[in-house]
Amino acid sequence: MIRRSIAAALLSITLMGASLPARRPLILAFGDSLTAGYGLDQGLGFAPQLQSTLRRHGIAATVVDGGVSGDTSEAGKARLGWAVDGLERKPDLVIVELGANDMLRGLDPGLTARNLDAILAELDRRQIKVLIAGMRGAPNLDPVYVSRFEAIYPKLARRHDAALYPFFLEGVAAQKGMQQADGMHPTFAGVKRIVRGISPDVLKALRN
Repeated sequence: MIRRSIAAALLSITLMGASLPARRPLILAFGDSLTAGYGLDQGLGFAPQLQSTLRRHGIAATVVDGGVSGDTSEAGKARLGWAVDGLERKPDLVIVELGANDMLRGLDPGLTARNLDAILAELDRRQIKVLIAGMRGAPNLDPVYVSRFEAIYPKLARRHDAALYPFFLEGVAAQKGMQQADGMHPTFAGVKRIVRGISPDVLKALRN
């Protein structure tokens, strides 16, 4: 309850004096199964819940689910163009949440960094605001690998002058009741926790 109150207060503070797009904001949640709502009924995933939260706070945003389960950073890079072009108009913000599957497959962090860098460069070229959703390495992996992997997100945020939400699963990873039986994907309660955490950063990214 305390965490929920704090998150609500932060969201309210962010809303005060916010200069948001004159038209209704269009947000693309571009990611993997974590944004696609894997294992959840329709309407319970990240994109619809973020949209619902923003609208409850007076922001008539549309959040499009651009998540594809199993996507690596390379797969995301390959489909970015048609994902953006397929929208009704240029989005006001793209939330980039990719890399977890690279890490779970043990792919070279250098490759992940190059793919994400290409995604961000293309969004820069299109003059679209970005919020990078970072990821942490699994605790059972080699510490050197984890260090290289986790460094990707802040480095790219600085390079592209993009907003950064350091850990998409903040408050969810390894928390009882927040993850499904597979220990990776959020439950509905977990999705709500993610949305409460990231909403102030979404609003700040829209405003800046």
